[in-house]
Amino acid sequence: MHATLAAMIDRLESPTIRDADVIDWSSPVPTFGDLEKSRVATLGINPSNREFVDELGSELHGNARRFHTLGSLSLDSWADADYRHLRLIVESCCAYFARNPYDRWFKTLDRVVCGASVSYYNPISCACHLDLVPYATAKKWTELNATQRSHLLESGVDNLGLLLRDSPVRIMILNGKSVVNHFKAISIENMEEQEMPEWSLPRMSTSDVVGIAYKGWVSEIGGVSLEHNILVLGFNHNLQSSFGVTSAVIDAIRDWVTECVGNMSNEA
Repeated sequence: MHATLAAMIDRLESPTIRDADVIDWSSPVPTFGDLEKSRVATLGINPSNREFVDELGSELHGNARRFHTLGSLSLDSWADADYRHLRLIVESCCAYFARNPYDRWFKTLDRVVCGASVSYYNPISCACHLDLVPYATAKKWTELNATQRSHLLESGVDNLGLLLRDSPVRIMILNGKSVVNHFKAISIENMEEQEMPEWSLPRMSTSDVVGIAYKGWVSEIGGVSLEHNILVLGFNHNLQSSFGVTSAVIDAIRDWVTECVGNMSNEA
């Protein structure tokens, strides 16, 4: 992971990354939780700015801090980072759920992850979270322009593959249609799609938002051969931001994950 993290830090000096509204004093986040102990990983797009700042936009400090920054590492620039700093960043990532996790976001997704008999918060049967883009941005992803989003997604298409190649992860859970679409673009073109009536989200003035399940197997990501297969499961609703996601829908998605994981050995 250290080599991949070093490449992520080097890319912070790229003009295209700097112009993409990245919080340039924040460290890249290769993983939330201990990747090297996880057989299940969830996937999002990029870290929230709230991993680094409070409601007023000020850097988190002390016990509130979640990840390292230039300030916490006493660095003037990322070009000055050495192996000691990389080690500290990796340690903070691995210990994320034992410190001050952003529960408002992760508790919801953990209810789905439990369908695979793991939890972000269980140090023995643990899960981790990864992002397609390891950099936090000052604006929400949807508020970035198309060029900024494209540059961030293209900046390290091999990052995810390199992280997963040397990990025990064998199940990936994709949170939302945007994540599914971006993941398909760098890994697997065709995934099995199935409408799930019990996942539908009601709307008053328009037709309901249909729930869709995605399922497939991947052995290469971003041009990196994993040398093994990973079961990929996804759903079109972003559980934290899609309007109308209920506890019943989350539980139904969790039950589907349980069923898919139970059938893994017969499908691999």
